[in-house]
Amino acid sequence: MSEKPAASRPEPRNGLEWFGRELEEALRHHGATQQELADATGYKAPYVTKVKQGKALASLHFAEGCDRFFNTSGYFARMRTRISQHGHPEWFVPYLLMEEKAAQVLDFSPFLVMGVLQTFAYAEALYRAANPRYSDDVIKEKVTWRLQRRDILERPDPPLLWVVLDESCLRREVGGRTVMRGQMEHLSQVSEMPNVTVQVLPFDSGAPPAAEPFTLLTFDDGSAPVLYSEAQGLGRVIDSASVVATGMSRFERLRADALSPEKSLRALREAIKEYV
Repeated sequence: MSEKPAASRPEPRNGLEWFGRELEEALRHHGATQQELADATGYKAPYVTKVKQGKALASLHFAEGCDRFFNTSGYFARMRTRISQHGHPEWFVPYLLMEEKAAQVLDFSPFLVMGVLQTFAYAEALYRAANPRYSDDVIKEKVTWRLQRRDILERPDPPLLWVVLDESCLRREVGGRTVMRGQMEHLSQVSEMPNVTVQVLPFDSGAPPAAEPFTLLTFDDGSAPVLYSEAQGLGRVIDSASVVATGMSRFERLRADALSPEKSLRALREAIKEYV
């Protein structure tokens, strides 16, 4: 049975469904197939299907590819930007826009696994702990938006993601043992991706060069690198050359003190066994 025309169906319930509906109409108007759009944008057909069905937020790269394919002068990219900003605090949006374009994402996580690498259950447990008055629906919506950040790892030219995790990230039982086992399994799987490096900073490495979480972004378009820092639910992007240079120096020392990627992977696998 063929799909109903968009005009005869209920209004989209959220931004994801709205983007998908507009994409569907553009394909229909141009007489194009999902496979043709996938080939033109460098993505696989199942990805296009997920976006069209409103089950995934289109990446900025994909949205820009849609504008080239349909000759829509930035319509899909602008719509995607508005949608992506809706689910995050205003102060976090500048970082998100930069993260999507970064060539390298260098992160130090001293207490909790960074958002891009969190599982749904792990992120949900964090939101529930920090926001006990939120309803289940609100929490699930916020978790969904956080997990959409994983799209940067699925784009045709994904960034190099290098994460140094303090050993406490492996030991702090967020959400219970079942949740932690799933999180450790996810970290183990992701760390084997060619563009992802995960290192564990062990307890016996001594005093760390940094005590607070921070993320460094570098770019291939000539833009200056930036440092993102967050505390007490507020964050800021810093482009001061001296601050970024200090952050780079500290990150290099953290990498030097951490276990090698191979030993870190073994540490993650050992953690999986512990959470039975």
